[in-house]
Order: sequence, then structure tokens, then C-alpha cells
Amino acid sequence: MSDNNISIAVIKRLPKYHRYLRDLINNDVERISSKELSDIIGFTASQIRQDLNNFGGFGQQGYGYDVENLYGEINSILGLEKEYNIAIVGAGNLGQALANYSNFNNFGYKLRGIFEINPKLIGLKMADVEVYDVDLLEAFVDNNAIDIVFICTGAGSAQKIVDQLEHTDIKGIWNFSPVDINVSSGIEVQNVHLIDRLLTLTYFIKDK
Repeated sequence: MSDNNISIAVIKRLPKYHRYLRDLINNDVERISSKELSDIIGFTASQIRQDLNNFGGFGQQGYGYDVENLYGEINSILGLEKEYNIAIVGAGNLGQALANYSNFNNFGYKLRGIFEINPKLIGLKMADVEVYDVDLLEAFVDNNAIDIVFICTGAGSAQKIVDQLEHTDIKGIWNFSPVDINVSSGIEVQNVHLIDRLLTLTYFIKDK
């Protein structure tokens, strides 16, 4: 099946499979059935089989799944066999937290530059990475083969940053700003509106 025909819902479940399979490997589990994986991960066994069948199945009747092999297959499906160069725009609290999150490096995401408008922060280093003037962003992205940019700015400047990136070879944007951004090119965008998630949480707990 072509990747274009696989639903977004299936794709969004893949990182969870990846995470739980990594934990199983760390606990020396060599094989697992869809039922056992269901008990751990929270999806039904049928859902797990359907999801994995989109990419070839990988299981054997009466044996289940080879954990390390399945982890490797999902690692490949998620594109984690190569490294990705990233840059962060916005060196405030959120930008600093992301810069210092070591797990990005563990998965092959290499932070190459941080960009900021505040002159007091320009020239400093965060997680051993220099903070540059945001005016240098466009040239830096192209000269350093940046694949993904994290936008951690306020609402007022997020779209301006995106407009700059439209002229580069950037492949993806992880948007943490409190607005949805518009791109006219083939750039992939993931919006992460933290307050939306918090409001959803309060909906579910308001009457408890």
C-alpha cells in the first residue's frame, strides 16, 4: 500500500508503537503477540494487526512479532534511519527547554542553530549551540541543510518567520506559536498548541 493511502490516524499511532517496542527491547523481550502488545500499549489486538498490515504485517502465525525486527521496521517507516538538522526560532523559555531536551539528539535530530530577535540573547549559547540574529535565519537554513525548524515565537512574529522559510529548502516546521501558520509551498507543518491540549484536559476533569 502506498504511504499516501495510509490514514493520518495510523501514522499518528506509529510513534507509540516505536516507544513501547523500544522499552521492550530495553527489557530484553525478544518476541510478543498482538494480544500481549495490546495489553501493554492499549490498542486492541485487531487494531495493531490492521495498523501493521498497512506496511507489510511483520508478524508470523503462532510466533507473533520479533520485537527488535518490528522496532527496526517502524524506525525505518518513521524515517529515523537518517539524521535531521534542526533549528529553533525563539530563545525564550520554551525554546530553551527544547534546546536542552537531550532525547532529540538520541533520535537523530541535530540542533544546529537557535535564532532570536532579542539582542540580549544573541551571541549566547544554549545546549552548546549559538543563538543568532533571526535576520540570519534564511541564509543559515540553506547553508546548513536544515530540515526542520521549531517555531517558538509569539503570535505576532510566527507568520513572518514562515514567510522567510518559504524561500529556503526547509522540509518541515514544528509550530509551537499560539497561531496556525500558512505555507504555500510543500513544507510539512505540525501545529502544537499547548493551551488547546490543556483546555481539552479541563473539559474532561471539570465535573470531577
